[in-house]
Amino acid sequence: MAEFDDHRELLFSMVYNMLGSVADTEDVLQETWLAWDRRSRGTPVEHPRAYLVRIAVNQALARQNAISRRRETYVGPWLPEPLVSDASEQVLRGESVSMALMVVLETLTPLERAVFVLHEVFGYAHTEIGRILGRTPASVRQVAHRAREHVQARRPRYSVDPGLRREVTERFVRTAFEGGSLASLMELLAPDVTLWADGGGKAPAAGRHPVHGRERVAKVLIARRHQPLEGLDIRWRQVNGDPSALIFAAGAPYAVLVLELTPDGTRISAIYAVTNPDKLTHAT
Repeated sequence: MAEFDDHRELLFSMVYNMLGSVADTEDVLQETWLAWDRRSRGTPVEHPRAYLVRIAVNQALARQNAISRRRETYVGPWLPEPLVSDASEQVLRGESVSMALMVVLETLTPLERAVFVLHEVFGYAHTEIGRILGRTPASVRQVAHRAREHVQARRPRYSVDPGLRREVTERFVRTAFEGGSLASLMELLAPDVTLWADGGGKAPAAGRHPVHGRERVAKVLIARRHQPLEGLDIRWRQVNGDPSALIFAAGAPYAVLVLELTPDGTRISAIYAVTNPDKLTHAT
C-alpha cells in the first residue's frame, strides 16, 4: 500500500490529463490499486513506479471507448472537469495542464494523447513510453511527432503573467456579472473570441455549440443578466493551474470560469465556463 500511495498523485495527474474526468480517473486508480495489490502479494515488484505507470496508462486507454460513447450523447460542448485549488497554492496535483490545452488534447486520438502527456508533460523518453505501451520506440516517435504538430497548430506556445491573467479575469467578471455595459465588455474581448459553455443539459449554458465572435459572445453574456443569480459570490481559485473564478449562487457552486488571453495579455481569446453540476462536485 505504501508504494501505491507514494505514487498516487503522479498516477492521478497522468490519468486525468489523458481522460479529463476526475470520476474516471479515480476509477482507473482503483483498478490500478487492485492490480497492484494482486501483483504485490506474489514476487516483489522490482520497479514499482514503472509497473504502476504502465498499469494506469493502459487502464486509462482501455476506458477511452466508454468515455467516447458517453460523449456522443452529451448535450452541448464538453469541457474537462476542472481541478480547483486555493488561489494561493502554487502546485496542483503534480503536473497541471491548463484548461485550454486540455481542450486541444481532446482532438487527439487516445494513443496520441497518451504519448503527448507522457512525453511532453512528464518527460518520458520514447523508449520508456514504448515499454509502457508495448510499442517500438520508432512508432512512439512517429505518434509523438503527429501529436506535437497537431497541438502546436491549434495552440501556439506562449505564456501570460499570472498576475495579469488574474487582473483581466477580475475585470471580466465585474463587467459580465456586476452590471458593466455591452461596450465595456466588448473592449475586453478579442474579435475572434470563443465561448465554450458546458452545462451538460443540466444547467444554463450557451447552446449546443461554442459561440464565436466578439459581438455574439458579448450579447450572450449580457443576456444572462435577465436571470440574476441569487446570493452571487465570486471566489478566486487556481483552476488547472491558472488564476480563475469560482462562482457560487445560493451557497452552491454555479460555475467555474477560466479565461484564455491573447499573447500580449490585453484581451480575452477564449472563455471556458463549466456549469454542469456533475463537474462541480469537487469545487469549493
